[in-house]
Order: sequence, then structure tokens, then C-alpha cells
Amino acid sequence: MSIMNNYRKGWALRYLREAKAELTAAQKTPYMAPSLIFEALRKAQAAIYYSLGEPTFIATIVHETLYTKQFVEDPILKFLVEIERTVQQIAQKPRSDSETVMEQVNGLVQLASEIVELFTGESA
Repeated sequence: MSIMNNYRKGWALRYLREAKAELTAAQKTPYMAPSLIFEALRKAQAAIYYSLGEPTFIATIVHETLYTKQFVEDPILKFLVEIERTVQQIAQKPRSDSETVMEQVNGLVQLASEIVELFTGESA
């Protein structure tokens, strides 16, 4: 049973498919890997946001929490803040160890896949 509307469900599944495609493309074209890996991470993050609610609202809460350096007790918010930190770290060092970053992002895409499946009831 799906607990979200079709609009958010469609976008969550689309972003997840695109994140997976970006990772596949990054493996096949190493010279473009840094930008493709970053895009995969951003799309996985968007898929999670669409699964949880209104993405703009969630992003605002995450950024506010991150920049005010508030202590976070809520495990979901803590998770979302950690994803945003990862996005920022990768954005600042786009040419760092590609293989390590690829593994890290692949793990996050898999986690996003599980979250989207949990909320949509569909596998992407």
C-alpha cells in the first residue's frame, strides 16, 4: 500500500531511476565520473525528499538545521543532515578518489532505493 500521492511517488521513482543511471554512466565513462557521481547523489537525495514529503520544505529544514549547527535528536533529520553534508563534501572536492566516492554514493543510492520502496510500495 502506498502512503503518498501519485505526484510525489512518480518523482521519487523517477529521481531514483535517474540516480542509478548516472552511477552506471559514471562507471562507463571515467572522465565524466565526478559530475555524474555528484548528480547521482543529488538525485538520490531528491528521491528521498519526495518520499518523505514536500522536497522544498524538507530541504529548508535540513539546511536550517545544518547551518545553525543545532543538536539533532530526530534520527530521520539526522540522516538527512548527514546526506546534505556528504553532498557538500563531494561538491567541494569533485576530483577526489573517484572509486571511494563512487562506493559511498552507491551506498546512498541503495539506501534511497530502500526508502523509496518503503514509502511507494514499488521497486525502482
